[in-house]
Amino acid sequence: MVVLVVLVVVAVLAAFAGLHWYAWRRLVRDTTAGPGLARRAGTVLFVAAPLLMFAALLAERAGAPFLLQQVLAWPGFMWMALALYLLLALLVGELVRPLLRRWVERMPSGSEEARSEEPRSEEATPVRPLSEEAAPVRPLSEEAASAPAAAPSRRLFVSRIVGGTAAAVAAGTVGYGTYGVLRGPEVKRVTVPLAKLPRGAHGFRIAVVSDIHLGPILGRGFTQRVVDTINATQPDLIAVVGDLVDGSVEDLRPAAAPLAGLKARHGAYFVTGNHEYFSGAEQWVDHVRELGLSPLRNARTELPWFDLAGVDDVAGENEGKGPDFAKALGDRDRSRASVLLAHQPVVIHDAVEHGVDLQLSGHTHGGQLWPGNFIADLANPTLAGLERYGDTQLYVTRGAGAWGPPVRVGAPSDITVVELASRQA
Repeated sequence: MVVLVVLVVVAVLAAFAGLHWYAWRRLVRDTTAGPGLARRAGTVLFVAAPLLMFAALLAERAGAPFLLQQVLAWPGFMWMALALYLLLALLVGELVRPLLRRWVERMPSGSEEARSEEPRSEEATPVRPLSEEAAPVRPLSEEAASAPAAAPSRRLFVSRIVGGTAAAVAAGTVGYGTYGVLRGPEVKRVTVPLAKLPRGAHGFRIAVVSDIHLGPILGRGFTQRVVDTINATQPDLIAVVGDLVDGSVEDLRPAAAPLAGLKARHGAYFVTGNHEYFSGAEQWVDHVRELGLSPLRNARTELPWFDLAGVDDVAGENEGKGPDFAKALGDRDRSRASVLLAHQPVVIHDAVEHGVDLQLSGHTHGGQLWPGNFIADLANPTLAGLERYGDTQLYVTRGAGAWGPPVRVGAPSDITVVELASRQA
């Protein structure tokens, strides 16, 4: 087993290195006329940036000093996103490159663009006056030798057009995706009818927020934006469904402090996500309780109109703290409507078995970075939105923050207000 793991790691690192070599070749070697400052600078970038990315990942997982995590996080994680879109843009560029070459070859030989890199003689060649005598014919071998001179400059021109466009598209995509995260999540509203919900609870609003991922990048200011957005919806209840943090209570206490300002008539509730178990789940459960949130750890509370239950994340199984549906739901009155908070959508089948009417989850980020949504969709029963499984409905929010690079592409962040509807109303 150990040998297999080592082989997989080596294969992944080899593929990673190969893709970076390909990007370096297209963006640095092929776009520079020869060895020089530009090529050296580009080479340094393509060596240093991946090292910073791995350093940022290791620093977060190893619990390195928080200042070091912050220093490494921005360049390291941003490169993770930028490298992805550089690679995708360059692959598209391979389809365009042959067409661009043909276009350039059809351009007049004197075109400044296509010949911009051709060497020019410092002295102008004197024009020989016409005379009755025939001008001497230059040997064919000299003409043949000079003809290919334009070819390298045309290749350089094409490489610069394709490489420059790919870099601009990748930088623009990552820049816009970063802006989308840092400005804070938008509010999404969903109405969910529940057959067992009494008339008195018709219109009951639950603000669902997940995957805030406070850490070395997203800090106190981001938390305050999330809190202000939730409070502005004036919810009846707030559900924080996991992955609140990426770091220890000691490091992130100031970042989490605004959560004490969450306001809802029936309180705010919290369940653990997988990242809490990377960050000290027990300490965070205690701390969110101090901030005024009520942790639901394989437990439930009976509201006047429905049961609200919560289970620990499946990542807690490694610590003997995984989901326990029997404890949370086993002895309840099934004639009452029930809402379950569970970080990962994959537990939906347990929810169906225990007669849950609505499960609220996060975890997927909606894929976060396209085309990562295709992979996330394979790993989860529902990627985002509302779906039905038997008599149980599952709603998955895309989350408020982002893990790793603070970038979202094709999966905008959200805080969802789930409005419960009674069929008796």
